[in-house]
Amino acid sequence: MGKEKRMLAADFGASGGRVMAGSYDGGKITLSQIHRFSNDPVWLFDTMHWDFLRLLFELKSGIKKADQSGKVDSIGVDTWGVDFGIVDKNGRLMENPVHYRDGRTLGMAGQVEKRIPQSELYRITGNQIMEINTVFQLYALLQSRPDFFRGGRKAFADAGSF
Repeated sequence: MGKEKRMLAADFGASGGRVMAGSYDGGKITLSQIHRFSNDPVWLFDTMHWDFLRLLFELKSGIKKADQSGKVDSIGVDTWGVDFGIVDKNGRLMENPVHYRDGRTLGMAGQVEKRIPQSELYRITGNQIMEINTVFQLYALLQSRPDFFRGGRKAFADAGSF
């Protein structure tokens, strides 16, 4: 058998997260929990955000704990499917990502449907129509801050932000 491979998986859920270590020795897969933490949203003025800086700290803590028991060959990160981070043209995160439970998307599905029929939106995205979806979050952002994406800003799924 070849050298054992060690992988880390970070899973960020709506109320908690964990870092798991997995190893494969060529015949058997072994999993163990390395680090667990709570995930509590934060309010800034009237907007609910993910506490991204604390979550990044927790991810780093899990990596450090795993590193103490040997080399890590790869790391994967799984986050919420609908949220995103905004980075500038230099790849720097501009602000804490907004939480999908924030109220900014209320009514956005109806506004988007005036521009794109639901059947076409489903064909493009493959998603059921739910106001928490990324397309409605982006539309809400464009409605409230129309100039926000000028100057090389890009949106990344939250896992890419880490």
